[in-house]
Amino acid sequence: MSTLADLTWTEVAEGHLLVVPLGSCEQHGPHLPLDTDTRIAVALATAAVDRLAGAVLAPPVAIGASGEHQSFPGTLSIGTAALTEVLVELVRSALPGEGLPGPFDGVVLVNGHGGNVDATAAAVGRLTTEGRAVLAWHPQVPGGDSHAGRTETSLLLHLDPTAVRTDRLEPGSTARWREIRDVVVRDGLVAVSPNGVLGDPRPASDAEGAAVFADLVDGLVAAVDRWRGSLSGVSDPTGRSGRS
Repeated sequence: MSTLADLTWTEVAEGHLLVVPLGSCEQHGPHLPLDTDTRIAVALATAAVDRLAGAVLAPPVAIGASGEHQSFPGTLSIGTAALTEVLVELVRSALPGEGLPGPFDGVVLVNGHGGNVDATAAAVGRLTTEGRAVLAWHPQVPGGDSHAGRTETSLLLHLDPTAVRTDRLEPGSTARWREIRDVVVRDGLVAVSPNGVLGDPRPASDAEGAAVFADLVDGLVAAVDRWRGSLSGVSDPTGRSGRS
């Protein structure tokens, strides 16, 4: 696997795809670490880079838009507006144009936190209008719960079981997201779940996490392959055509 931070500038070759994990630093109940979303995004991006030809793993963007979790100690957030600008400038630096060195043919944002969705959509919209090749991908788990429940706990039990405080597993709110969304946006997650959990992490397992992770990686790789194929013949700001 090629990791950008491990390379010197002379080792960064042209024609590569830059894969950027996006996460958060926010509460994930009493049993999961604050960087849960970042760990998952990094693991997904790493596994995808291993399978994608000419892909390079970027350092993660580890603090995102997490204002709905602000009532819980340890949560850090830069908000949607600031995150949008961070992503725009990050991708512009990777795909600079104007005769500047531009080794990357495109950028993939692998987002592990739902609160970052608005920022990634806004950033991708602006960057695409500028002619830059960028894709935002968000994991979807059919039947999965929303936050710090069975799904995320299973993923962490698979990726890093020592990070899960199994003696602190307890259920949170089991209401559907559409039923609580407006309250969470207005008053924060604490208004509907005092322990910060949406769902029930107690049935979580390593085996379930492994299966979910494998499916997500397959989905990410397939999405990137489709997107790369669509770039053929589309000029980017560096003056090169997108490569498939």
